[in-house]
Amino acid sequence: MEHLQNFNEILEEKTREVQAIVYEYLPVEAGFASELAKAMNYSMTAGGKRIRPLLMQESYQLFGGKETDVYPFMAAIEMIHTHSLIHDDLPAIDNDEYRRGRKTTHVVFGEAMGVLAGDALLNYAYETALKVFEKTEHPKECVRALKILSQKTGIYGMLGGQSVDVTNEKQGRFSVDEEMLNYIYENKTSALIEASLMAGAALAGAGEEQIRLMEQIGSDVGIAFQIEDDILDITSTVEELGKPVFSDEKNQKTTYVTLFGVEEARTKAEYLTNQAIERLNQTSAPNEKTFLTKLLEYLVVRRK
Repeated sequence: MEHLQNFNEILEEKTREVQAIVYEYLPVEAGFASELAKAMNYSMTAGGKRIRPLLMQESYQLFGGKETDVYPFMAAIEMIHTHSLIHDDLPAIDNDEYRRGRKTTHVVFGEAMGVLAGDALLNYAYETALKVFEKTEHPKECVRALKILSQKTGIYGMLGGQSVDVTNEKQGRFSVDEEMLNYIYENKTSALIEASLMAGAALAGAGEEQIRLMEQIGSDVGIAFQIEDDILDITSTVEELGKPVFSDEKNQKTTYVTLFGVEEARTKAEYLTNQAIERLNQTSAPNEKTFLTKLLEYLVVRRK
């Protein structure tokens, strides 16, 4: 218990450090488009564990990265993730009114501004990542990281997974089998976690084999993370989770819980997490892996 408490304290400290880095890159709320910037910043400052930029930073340091090249990429991955949350919450998709314990963006600023804020964050993420070229001494590594970021967020990554999820949701529950569900989870959720771990390693100069190993770790963790979301949706409360519960039921979504039940879903999430940790131990990264190992474990038992 004491060891877990120490991890939680370290996690809180690291989360504060990551958040400070992300906040440095937020848009200025000025000029004619100030309302758009406010909507973007409202969502970006809504809290959360900043898991993706934290994973990126840990991967970067794991492979020996010491400069600040990772900073704009950390902000960018959080912007991309927040963009996806804003659009997920829209009436056209999940129609949720709460996220991270407060009103969602479209509820506060209106549906049209919610759409625009999500679009703007996705574009601004790449504007932010490109700032690395103003100071980097490792342009080749930065180009590799940008390629990873763009591939994992587009039609063959996050947005592709989201589109398949939306398409199948319209057909009603039980229209999705395990193979299709894994595709959705691999792309809708895992892709950004994979991008975080891969881009961090790429920025630090890791070889292709090691980057691919980090991709596999991200895939395992991402699917386990989404399965845990399925479980929390029916076992948690709004206060614990920071967003509506029974949202999957409301939207008639097929999940690991609806396919296999809570216990089998939990067993699958634990198996994937253990597999991810085994893969992490196989990496040739020069630095210690203790905190990152604990972080991967934490993702399966997280709360808001």
